[in-house]
Amino acid sequence: MRTIDADVLIVGGGLVGGTLACILADQNISTVIVDREAPSDQLAPEYDGRASAIALGTQRVLDGAGLWDDLKDDSAPIDDIRVSDGDSFMFLHYDHRDLEIRPFGYMVENRRLRVALAKRFRDLKNLEVLAPDSVDDLERTSTNVTARLNSGVTVRAQLVIGADGRTSQTRDSAGIELTQWSYKQSGIVCTVEHEKPHNSTAHERFLPAGPFAILPLTGNRACIVWTECSTLAPAMMALDDAGFNAELARRFGDFLGETRPTGPRWCYPLSLQFAHRVIDRRLVLVGDAAHAMHPIAGQGLNMGLRDVAAMAEVLVDAHRLGLDLGAATVLERYERWRRFDNTLMLAMTDLLNRLFSNDIPPVRMARDLGLAVVNKIPPLKRFFMRHAMGLVGELPRLMRGEPLK
Repeated sequence: MRTIDADVLIVGGGLVGGTLACILADQNISTVIVDREAPSDQLAPEYDGRASAIALGTQRVLDGAGLWDDLKDDSAPIDDIRVSDGDSFMFLHYDHRDLEIRPFGYMVENRRLRVALAKRFRDLKNLEVLAPDSVDDLERTSTNVTARLNSGVTVRAQLVIGADGRTSQTRDSAGIELTQWSYKQSGIVCTVEHEKPHNSTAHERFLPAGPFAILPLTGNRACIVWTECSTLAPAMMALDDAGFNAELARRFGDFLGETRPTGPRWCYPLSLQFAHRVIDRRLVLVGDAAHAMHPIAGQGLNMGLRDVAAMAEVLVDAHRLGLDLGAATVLERYERWRRFDNTLMLAMTDLLNRLFSNDIPPVRMARDLGLAVVNKIPPLKRFFMRHAMGLVGELPRLMRGEPLK
């Protein structure tokens, strides 16, 4: 059976792991991806109905990975964001005219990002993709990592990166503990066509069951992320098209004219989880393997791509200096860099969901006042706008739009 020697082994070739692999391979770090699903240039809308809000800072990461040229024509800019609390007259409006930078970000359909990754994989000489395949055994010693795959192939590397999602086997194999809880909510996702243009505006409406997001796609289309109580979500999913559209219209309103769902619907349980640590001997976790949060602020993939930008910078710097990429000192730099940012975002999304997913009068009054106050204080509002763009904090070079070298 074949043995492959590489600098880095990435378990999971999805949106986070695949992007990281593209950056590392482009920087002459030999990289192997092992993924249960083979890359494909042709993915129908039925494959994955989700779309991700990509902040401006993390769009720069995709550009640095060589992916943006394939995505830009199919991505919709977000120029404005409007946050409202049910039918309250108080709201928060992020207007692109208040900043010199635009847009806030882009809406990218997940399946299109996967297609862009599949195309990019073929262009990189320092990248090998083993898929469909899986890791049967992972041995980590003081000097290297050895992975034995289901196909019989053996991969030896300096470092293994777990990018294999919420149910990460890489994380479990290291005995890393996980804290998690369910929100007893489900996210219903679909695409709608609407009569009037959305003007590149994203809407987040807070309803008693949870947030209801209307996110602009190309053309007169929007991605709907509808948070519903888990006990009611199955009934909503079981409705016929007319009944589902009626329930959707009650929450959507008529500001975009007549609407109609197109394509399939999806329903996902919503939960929060985080690994107690993100590094171990010659092992590091990124993306959902390390942290997974409520979609209330659309930050899940953004946080994963921030991991990617930091991890890539740490490894490229170490590689340039001739250091062992799996050394504890290298991985500890990454852990220190990402710990505060990830912890803060997990706490913020959890707090926002608990604060807004109810209809208790005193709580509603307080949160409406909070929205109005932020909306009326320009310096505070501009700070939150820059935060939404992913331009706040200790940013890696890629997120600043700078080359890694």
